Amino acid sequence: MKNNIFSGLTVGIIALPLSMALAIAVGVPPQNGLYTAIIAGILASIFGSSKINISGPTAAFVVILIPIVHEFGLVGLLLCGLMSGFILVLMGLFKLGNLIELIPYPVTVGFTTGIAVVIATFQIKDFFGLKIESFTGHFYEKVYTLIKAFPTFQINELIVGIITLSLLILWPKVKTKIPAPLIALSIVTIGVYLFNSNNPDIQISTIFSTFSYQIGEIKGNGIPPIPLQFNIPWANYSMADLNLDLLYKLLPHSIAIAILGALESLLCAVISDGMTNNRTNPNKELIGQGIANIVVPFFGGIPATAAIARTVVNIKSGGTSKISSIIHSIFILFSILFFASYLSFLPMASLSALLLVVAWNMSEVKHFIKIIKVAPKHDVYVLLVCFSLTVLLDMQIAVAVGMGLASILFIKRTIELYSIELINKEHSIVHENIPNDIAIYNINGPMFFGAAQNALKILISTKEDIKIVILNMEHVTMIDMTALVAIESMIENFERNEKVLIITGVNKRIMNKLNKFGIIFDSKKLILKPDIDSALKFYN
Repeated sequence: MKNNIFSGLTVGIIALPLSMALAIAVGVPPQNGLYTAIIAGILASIFGSSKINISGPTAAFVVILIPIVHEFGLVGLLLCGLMSGFILVLMGLFKLGNLIELIPYPVTVGFTTGIAVVIATFQIKDFFGLKIESFTGHFYEKVYTLIKAFPTFQINELIVGIITLSLLILWPKVKTKIPAPLIALSIVTIGVYLFNSNNPDIQISTIFSTFSYQIGEIKGNGIPPIPLQFNIPWANYSMADLNLDLLYKLLPHSIAIAILGALESLLCAVISDGMTNNRTNPNKELIGQGIANIVVPFFGGIPATAAIARTVVNIKSGGTSKISSIIHSIFILFSILFFASYLSFLPMASLSALLLVVAWNMSEVKHFIKIIKVAPKHDVYVLLVCFSLTVLLDMQIAVAVGMGLASILFIKRTIELYSIELINKEHSIVHENIPNDIAIYNINGPMFFGAAQNALKILISTKEDIKIVILNMEHVTMIDMTALVAIESMIENFERNEKVLIITGVNKRIMNKLNKFGIIFDSKKLILKPDIDSALKFYN
C-alpha cells in the first residue's frame, strides 16, 4: 500500500507539469490537460485491464490534435474525444485489441519519431521566446514562420529554457528518487518569479501572463483554482450547428484519435507487461480507455491514453496496483485546489524544455537508425513513408497510409510463405518409374488471392505432353474465394486440354469449402486421393 501511494505521488509530480505542457502544445489552456489526467487516470485504471498503466494526455496526441483545435476550437476537440471514446469501446467489444498488436514495428517507430520531430520543432517558439502572432499552417509553413521570427528571440527566455533543460538532463544522474521535473521546474520557477518581481519592465513569460480564464463570473489569469466542473461538450453549439455535416467532418479525426490511442495504450501495456510479468487483456484495456475518453470531455479534458513514460516511472517507483494511478489523479486535483496560483508562475520556456525532453525520449532515434541500417528494404520504405507523412502532411494521412502499408506488408510476407514446386525428382526416390506424362506439384502454405493466381499460372503452363497433374494440398492451411475460383478455372482448362487433375491430402475443412463451392470429384477428369502414393498407384 505504501509503495503504491509513493509511486502515485511520484507519477503525479511528473504528470502535473507535463499535462499542462501537453495541453499548451495542443493549443488549449493548461488546465484542460490537468482535467484529463485526473479523470482518465481514475477511469482508465478502474475499467481497464492493466494494474499499473497511467493514463492521461500524451505527446503522441499532440500532432493529431493541433489541426482539430485550429479548425474546430476546443469544443470541436471535446466532441472528437467523445466520439473516439465510443470507437475505442466498440474496438474492445469486437475484440480488435489483438489486431492492433499486429502493427509492424517500422510503422510504430515511423509514427513516434515523426511525432517527436514535430513536437520538438513546435517548442522552439516558447523556448527562444519568439514573437509570433499566428502560428498556424502545415509543418513546413510553421518552420518558415519560426525562421522568419528568429531575430525576435528573447535572451532571458532562452536562458530559462537552457537552465531547465540542463537540470532535466543532469538531475537523473544523481542517485535519488526525487523526480527531475520537480527539481528543475521548482528552481527555475522561483528564479523567474524573483526576476519578474524585481524587473517589471522585462518580464519572462509564464502561464499566468499567457493564459486567462472565465468560469461563470469568476475571472483570472493562469490556472483556475476551481474543482472539476461538469459541462456538456457541445453546449456552445446551437442546434443548427450541431448537425450530421459537422459530425461527418469530425469523424475522420475521431477515428485517427481512436487508432492512435489504441496503439499507444497497447504498446504501453506490452512494455509494462514485459517489466512486471503481468498479462494485460488488450480488449478490456481498449474498453477502459474508451470509457475514460467518453467521460473526459464532460469535464473539459482532451483525448487521453496510457502514457508509457509515466507508467515506467510508476513501475520503477514500486507501483503494483491501480491505487497508484488513482493517487496520481487525486494529487493533481489537490494541486489545482490548493496550489493553482503557484503553478501559474511556471515559465513557458521551462514547459517547452520539458516537452523537448519528452520528444527526445519518445523519438527512438537508435531504433530508427537501426531499422535503416539492418532491416529489409521494404521495412525501411514503410518506416520512411510513415515518418515523412507524419511530419510533412497530416497525422490522419499517416495513420491511414501506415495501416494500409502494414496490411500490404503482412499480405506480401504471407504470400512469401507460400510455395508451389514440382517434386517429381524427389518422389522418384520412392517410386522409381514415374511416367513422363505425370507431373506432381506440392503446395505449401495458405492459398489466397496472391498465392492462388501464382499457382494457377504455374499449373496451366505445364507442358503439353503432361496428361496427368497430381496436386498435393497436404500442407495447405487455408483457402479463400479467389483460390476456389482459380481451382475452378484450372479444372476447366485441364478439361479443354484433356488433362486429368488428381488432388491429394485435402483436409476436412478445405474439403467442405470445395464441396460448398460446387467442385465435384469424379473418377475421370477430377479425382480425389488421400496422398501422392495412392494417386500414383491409381494410374500405374
